[in-house]
Amino acid sequence: MTFSNRKLPERPTATVAHPDIKDALTQFLEPVRGTSVFVSYGAAVRHFVHWLRVRRISLCDVDVSTVDRFARHQCSCPRYRPEPLRNKEYIGRVRRFVRFLEDRGYVPVPQEIEGLAAHLSSYKERLSSLGYHPCARRVLYSGAEHFAAWLRVSRLAWEDINEDAVARFVSHDCRCGLWRKTGKLAATGRQKRRRGAQRFLSYLKAEAALPPNILSASAPEFGIVKSYRFWLKQHCGAADTTVDRYLGEMSRWLPILGEEPSAYTPRAIRDIVLQQSADRKPASIRTTATVLRSFLRFLSASNQCSPALMQAVPVTRIPRLSGLPRYAPAETIEKIINACSTGSPVELRDRAIITLLARLGLRAGDIRAMRLGDIDWPNGLLTVHGKGRRSVTLPLPQDAGDAILDYLDRGRSLATNDYVFLCASAPYSGLVSSSAIAGIVSRVLDRAGITSVPTGAHMFRHSLATALLRRGGSLETVGTVLRHKSPETTAIYAKVDVDMLMRVAQPCRRHGHADARYRPLRRHPSQVRSQLQGSRPDALPFRPVYRRLR
Repeated sequence: MTFSNRKLPERPTATVAHPDIKDALTQFLEPVRGTSVFVSYGAAVRHFVHWLRVRRISLCDVDVSTVDRFARHQCSCPRYRPEPLRNKEYIGRVRRFVRFLEDRGYVPVPQEIEGLAAHLSSYKERLSSLGYHPCARRVLYSGAEHFAAWLRVSRLAWEDINEDAVARFVSHDCRCGLWRKTGKLAATGRQKRRRGAQRFLSYLKAEAALPPNILSASAPEFGIVKSYRFWLKQHCGAADTTVDRYLGEMSRWLPILGEEPSAYTPRAIRDIVLQQSADRKPASIRTTATVLRSFLRFLSASNQCSPALMQAVPVTRIPRLSGLPRYAPAETIEKIINACSTGSPVELRDRAIITLLARLGLRAGDIRAMRLGDIDWPNGLLTVHGKGRRSVTLPLPQDAGDAILDYLDRGRSLATNDYVFLCASAPYSGLVSSSAIAGIVSRVLDRAGITSVPTGAHMFRHSLATALLRRGGSLETVGTVLRHKSPETTAIYAKVDVDMLMRVAQPCRRHGHADARYRPLRRHPSQVRSQLQGSRPDALPFRPVYRRLR
């Protein structure tokens, strides 16, 4: 007998721990029997089962790392080729088979994670009852299903679910055995993952299916950050939005400084303000200096650092009254209001918001925080909760009140939320932030085809102040209408009344010694000095005149 006719000895194999693996394989392939994918799925799954038998791996030990090992192994399996192992679709079929084994109980998973499948169906019904759009409902449910599959693949228990776990889910390279798009994960994909996971976890906590201390609304704070938050709220009386903004700014540079105040140096504090990226605006740099100075004041008050460190923060000044307020003429404001149609609930809401901005000069945050109880309909009054926790009662104009009534009657959904202006889609909560008001203004301007005016909600506030001044109103009146705390804030509008400025401006003569000192310096200072002293015997000495010219 030649060597080619000799029968090769069979490789010793081990039996997989679960005796029903063949039945599971048959059940998995039965739905696709007779289709074009039966052969491809069968080849991948049988290859994986053969590899498990050769490697003596029990089904109890199968997880995502097992599939990774299968994808990386140097294939010498009979009747199978190594080339398909480099195909993501080939490995994806194996992952779906592992998921099938988990669903049927062949592969054990944590009991709590296994119970998520029952909550997914009730979560889907909950989304339908809240009135979500079918597209939004599909996206949220898909994110929750993906998160549940990732928890199962990762073998995480309840006590391991925290903000770090959600962050890992958001950025993970999907190996969950679900039908998901492949390729580079974009920013929108990360946002959808995070929103889907957080909404599902919030639902589980609301249904008491998840312990309330598993995942808080924000990452847990320890040490110096937690103490600084308490100091801002209790000792400084800062609002929640201010506290969140300060802590968000502090999270940028606290890792650089460290959490040991005794190691802070003036050079490190100065570099925090000075060594920033070139794309940061002056106002952002000023915010950095303000928050850093407040943080050092807290450390000094608690005897954790020297008070002299506050002097190391560079002074960042933005010139006051250096620019002109951006406004639109009164005719353009009326054109914008008339361009708001009333054909849909969204248009009714946008018209009411635009009318309030134009007639009362409200801030975007004032409109966002407006509630149904703030409107006194019998007396025609509106209570505005503005900056600094100051509440002011203003008269409600007729057209603004009519626009709000139209929105409440025909546009606002029947929601338990008492905010006046709600989102146009389910679950019909209040507007997310003040930037939503700016988005409404931008959409209204696009509908009206107006491109010659500044964008943003604050443009209406500047336009109202400018119109009041041009109608003969005083700066005190403007400050009262706009609810300014300091007269210095209203002083910027003095520069927009061109007619008044022309009446008080001094005439500028081209000839004569009285104006010679204020001409542009186009000659040598010695020539200017001789000219001034020659034309005026009592002219000032050269040094003060030169300083003024310079």
